[in-house]
Amino acid sequence: MKWNIPNILTSFRILLIPVFLVVFYLPFEDARFWAAFIFWLAAITDALDGFIARRFNQFTKFGEFLDPVADKAMVVAALVVIVEDFNAAYITIPALTMICRELIVSALREWMAQSGNRGKVAVSNLGKLKTIAQMVALIGLIWNANIYIFWISIVLFYGAFVLTVWSMWEYLRGASKELTRN
Repeated sequence: MKWNIPNILTSFRILLIPVFLVVFYLPFEDARFWAAFIFWLAAITDALDGFIARRFNQFTKFGEFLDPVADKAMVVAALVVIVEDFNAAYITIPALTMICRELIVSALREWMAQSGNRGKVAVSNLGKLKTIAQMVALIGLIWNANIYIFWISIVLFYGAFVLTVWSMWEYLRGASKELTRN
């Protein structure tokens, strides 16, 4: 395996997951801020590793495998934390929908790749917009500093929820011929 900056950033993102979780549950006043900061740092490394890989043609098989795993693991960890923290259906239902969408789309991409049709379920702009809304919403909900951040985060969270369902529908529609073939 070749270590390059994108692979190092992706690996760093995975290492941030337990740090994020421990910091979130630490019993000190600024723990939520620092947990949100760690999640923000992970989100930035996600954008940065992709930019560097494209800009400097630093693609590797390891990176192709690990990058989506790191992204999903960090987001799922954050979703589970906010579900437990808020303990409310208005957070739990969208969060579980988002987790299920990630599982469905990941499985769909793997299945389509095996049938030679991965391009039909490639990452779309809709999926990227969903990710941005989701990341910003999660940062706000993790921090939960005041009522303004809370409500802005809730609006973004529900925007991400709508984009989650919409993008999943689009991916399934793109694969529908393969899915319904006998």
